[in-house]
Amino acid sequence: MARFYKGQPGGPGRPRGGNRAYAIYEEIGRGSMEEAVRAIGAAATRGDTGAARLLFGRLWPKAHDQVVELDLPPLDKPIDLVTAYSEVVAAIARGEISPEQGARLSEVLERKRLAIETADIETRLIALEEKRGLKPAD
Repeated sequence: MARFYKGQPGGPGRPRGGNRAYAIYEEIGRGSMEEAVRAIGAAATRGDTGAARLLFGRLWPKAHDQVVELDLPPLDKPIDLVTAYSEVVAAIARGEISPEQGARLSEVLERKRLAIETADIETRLIALEEKRGLKPAD
C-alpha cells in the first residue's frame, strides 16, 4: 500500500489532452452541423415545439444580451433612484423590457445606491472628524 506524504499528489491526476467526450462531440459537429441545423429547422417548421425551442434557444439573441434604453433621471440622490426604480417597473409592465432585464437594471441601480450611500457616509465621517479635530484617515 502506498503512503501519501504532504505535498505529493495521490495519483497521476487527469490525463492530458482534454475531455474525450467533448473532442468526439466537436468532430461529429464539424462535419454535420449545417445538416443538423437544417433538420432541426425543418422539424420546427412542421410544428415540433421541442425542435423550435432548441433552434430559437440557440440562434435567437437572448433578451438580457440586448441593449435597453430607458429615460432615467440623473442618479445623484437617493430620491432619484426611487424614480428610476419606478420607471424600470413601468417598463416591465408595458412589455418594453423583460422581467430579467428589469432585474438586471435593478441590480445596477442598487449598486448606484450603495455608492451614493458610501459617499454620503464618508462625507459625514470626515465632517465629524474635522469637528472633533481629528485627522481624517487616507
